[in-house]
Amino acid sequence: MEKAELLRLFDGLRVADVRDGMDWAGLHAKGTVSPEITPLYQGARFTGIARTMRFRPTEKAVPPLTPEEYTEWAGRWYRELYPNKITPTIEQGDIVVVQSAGLPVGEIGSNNSLEWHAAGATGIVTTGGVRDTDECVMQQVPIFCRYRAQPMVQGRVEFDALQVPVDVGGVLVRPGDIVVADGDGVIAVPVEHAVTVAKYARQELENDKIGRRALYEKLGRPLDDTVR
Repeated sequence: MEKAELLRLFDGLRVADVRDGMDWAGLHAKGTVSPEITPLYQGARFTGIARTMRFRPTEKAVPPLTPEEYTEWAGRWYRELYPNKITPTIEQGDIVVVQSAGLPVGEIGSNNSLEWHAAGATGIVTTGGVRDTDECVMQQVPIFCRYRAQPMVQGRVEFDALQVPVDVGGVLVRPGDIVVADGDGVIAVPVEHAVTVAKYARQELENDKIGRRALYEKLGRPLDDTVR
């Protein structure tokens, strides 16, 4: 199925709806990412196709360096050990899904998250940390992460692999799977189950709208987009 068609299937669906759709498809124990991975800011949400990346801890020691030498050394780290391989591969509607090195490091920041967004990514989910968080929130690129962090990656983290299956909060996410996130957390849908999951997720959303719309009318509340 074409990417645009997959995205249309899930357009407007909430995480709760997708969770219900997974249950209808018999995937009761699948898909729900650990609640430790949360939105960086209130209201962050996305739907998209997984484009995956994995980092690893480094075993290379930082040599004794003057500040001037450190500047050149850090630049080499980014060029040789932590290259930006993912940006040229991103397509419109992708979600950048990162399996972190597991260190208290800001692998995601205001620069690379905005660069990925400019390339077409509609959101980011990482098992690791985010830094420059005030700027990230201001930029409003949806990011879901495990923690906030201060340190940079040089001397700590290396690039490992692109477009491989990754472990995200106890869920296997493969390139091409559908990822949905909102205030209820993150859920990943295996692409081979996408049509069935979306069908029954849509059923649950529409039933919810009908019931809530009746209550809005009973209470005299003006209708909003969540009940139309």
